[in-house]
Amino acid sequence: MNTLVMELSVLEGAHLADLVAQFLEVLADAGDGAVQDDPAIARLVPDAYREDPDAAAEFRRYTESDLLQRRRADADLVAHSLAHAGFAVDPEMLTDAESAEMRSLHLDGDAVSAWMRTLTAIRLVLATRLGISDDAEDLRHPRFGVYNWLGYRLEGLLDAIDS
Repeated sequence: MNTLVMELSVLEGAHLADLVAQFLEVLADAGDGAVQDDPAIARLVPDAYREDPDAAAEFRRYTESDLLQRRRADADLVAHSLAHAGFAVDPEMLTDAESAEMRSLHLDGDAVSAWMRTLTAIRLVLATRLGISDDAEDLRHPRFGVYNWLGYRLEGLLDAIDS
């Protein structure tokens, strides 16, 4: 894959950098037993054997740490790419002109994959926190705005890969 260029406003990038930082905090808090204690973390490490809780628990015991570490590495790469492009700023400190400024992110194949996995993982956490359980949900309510925006960004990445 060639380098993919994604355009974001400085305000969008700042908000995305903040979301990724919050996601990294959630992952940092995910220690032993986090899957049992936090449904959002459980969504990030789904059961391999839904019909067999003992087999699922054993499988998770061997894979949970690695899977969460990969999610951290992906999110770190996304945070780094946002910071490198100058998006790691406090959205409250931006002027209107700065907020609207467009900047480009240049992502190679590994970065695109990390971005897709991270945006999907953040959406899973948000869906759990917001109580979104299926596509039948009316997602037009303003409280789902960030969830929908992340979906829009994911769709844009997929479209860019296809073209």
